[in-house]
Amino acid sequence: MFTTPFANITIKTEKKLTYSLFYLLIITAIALRYFNNSLENEITPYGIFSFELAGSLERSLEILNSWSPLAKTFAGLSLGLDFLFLLIYTLFISLLIHKINERLWKGKPFYRIGELLIWSMFITAVFDAVENVALIKLLIGGTQEYWSSVAYTFAIGKFILIIISILYIIYNSALLLFKKSS
Repeated sequence: MFTTPFANITIKTEKKLTYSLFYLLIITAIALRYFNNSLENEITPYGIFSFELAGSLERSLEILNSWSPLAKTFAGLSLGLDFLFLLIYTLFISLLIHKINERLWKGKPFYRIGELLIWSMFITAVFDAVENVALIKLLIGGTQEYWSSVAYTFAIGKFILIIISILYIIYNSALLLFKKSS
């Protein structure tokens, strides 16, 4: 039978894990935002996101040339911290999907959709890690078109999976609230 990594955790453990991941998510997001502030300029209005979505070596080099040595250091720190962040946000989103699934869809065919989305978050983590490696290669001087293309492709895949999962959470949370109020 197809199950999720959260299938056998207790309610108490689930609650502790949810709060712990939430606090870690906030702390790492604040740190990443701090690093990103140093990366924003006319060329990179969205900081590291502009770099992730550069899509071509020419654009990647333009971004790198717009950053001071200190900004490049912050970019490296941001990419390093993102390896921790990708574990935190994927686990947090997965856990939220699990919680919604258990309360709303347990024993129903739609439950499988939630299970697939939970596992897709682990694919998202792999996509984010591959993207980070490609960006680090560019940051340390890799001048092959390949690295820009890899970063762009995996960033797009990552963002699509995240958006689908967040929409699932929002829609089903609203459905759960509506169900409770009626």
